Amino acid sequence: MNSIETWHCNDCGQSIETPDSPTNHNVHCHGRIDPYLALIARKSASISASGFDVDDLAPHLFNFQADLVRWLLRRGRAAAFAATGLGKSPMLLEWARHVSRRGRVIIFAPIAVGQQIEAMGVRFGVEAVYRRIDDGSRIIITNYEMRHRFDPSNFIGVVLDESSILKGFEGKIRNDLIDAFRATPYKLACTATPAPNDYTELGNHAEFLGIKTRAEMLSEFFVHDGGDVSEWRLKGHAVQAFWRWVASWGAVVHRPSDLGYDDGDFELPPLTIDSHIIRDEAHDIAASGTLFPVAAKGLTDQRKAKRETMSARVSAMIDLACSVGNDQYIVWCDLNDEQDAIAKALGDDCVSIQGSTPDELKLERSARWLRGGARVLVSKIKIYGFGMNMQNCWNMGMFANNSYEGPYQAMRRCWRFGQKHPVRCTVVASERESHIVATYRAKEIAAAEMAKEMTKHVGFAVRAEVRGLVREFDEYQPNVAMTLPEWMQK
Repeated sequence: MNSIETWHCNDCGQSIETPDSPTNHNVHCHGRIDPYLALIARKSASISASGFDVDDLAPHLFNFQADLVRWLLRRGRAAAFAATGLGKSPMLLEWARHVSRRGRVIIFAPIAVGQQIEAMGVRFGVEAVYRRIDDGSRIIITNYEMRHRFDPSNFIGVVLDESSILKGFEGKIRNDLIDAFRATPYKLACTATPAPNDYTELGNHAEFLGIKTRAEMLSEFFVHDGGDVSEWRLKGHAVQAFWRWVASWGAVVHRPSDLGYDDGDFELPPLTIDSHIIRDEAHDIAASGTLFPVAAKGLTDQRKAKRETMSARVSAMIDLACSVGNDQYIVWCDLNDEQDAIAKALGDDCVSIQGSTPDELKLERSARWLRGGARVLVSKIKIYGFGMNMQNCWNMGMFANNSYEGPYQAMRRCWRFGQKHPVRCTVVASERESHIVATYRAKEIAAAEMAKEMTKHVGFAVRAEVRGLVREFDEYQPNVAMTLPEWMQK
């Protein structure tokens, strides 16, 4: 079903349906053409669909998943911003299955995530195979690092799983993906719901999909604040227009009820975030040149504090990993030395995955931990904290991190729809790093408020796009001069 919205012009009484809009109509209503309205009409032109309709969707999809896949295929070039655990892998596989009837499809994913997608394809009868070179298979899954081994012209469809890799607008991978698949007719980007104020990520997705360049998005909807060229603020009068534009090519879905369905079993378990603050030793305080612990604000001071307190922090993390009995545990490190010390102390009870670990060993160690062959996984967030489904575990520890997205993504590996246990994360920090923990909590509260605002603005627009719901608007147009009552004119 195509999405339809109806407006009524108070000036001429005409009803207007999308893809027309009140602005387009008012430009021509009664022959009056306002230059400013004409400009807005041109810039707000609806994004045309370039896909196709399907009826034979797989029966294993939930209702909301089927609606999303149907819409993604109809759009042709679109993004699924779906919360962790809502089933992005089954949806992208179903999308690829239908597109592959028209030509070959390539799916890019983080290395271990690709293995999970392949296994899910076997489960659902989709012939998608993980490959590191092009062997001619109809649906190929590979990791981003192998992009150079595949000729984009051989594929009619491309999928980016964990497409937040596009975040860095000057990144080499981001630019390569946009350029390489510029002419690909069917594109799908899948990632967790974006941070409400992460406009760079949204702009890069729009550019990859061929909707609008990041620069065009910023100039149309944003204003520059201050001297920092990276700080952009959404224009107050453009909030609704911006999120309606995002909803026309990206479905932001936090839970099934966002699409009008009952949430059912899609409820998150409780999440507890604890802080374990290591008291600085007297010699560490003296080494810092102060009488008392002073917050390490700059990166140089923070690195110094991490080095000086590493032994105590590592010891505390080992105790935490051993405190949960036979339950599995994840340790997220920042430094190689932290990771090496923890892996050495835990021995055969753990697997350690570093950036330098060969790909084959990464896959082998990951699979061993996922099937319960090792109790503890030790890695870094930037290496293994994105995309993986780690519902087999519900306890983790991490060292204090300045990033908000990194720790949030790492926690969502376990804290996701489908997790049956309460999830506990313990953040280990020295006294000099305790402000980093407090800052994260403040960012967490701010992000929740922003997400609420985003959902308010984008909610109906997404339902209208994906499910074709109809909503009527009475567009106010002050075309008649106001006349004061006679008694007020005296």
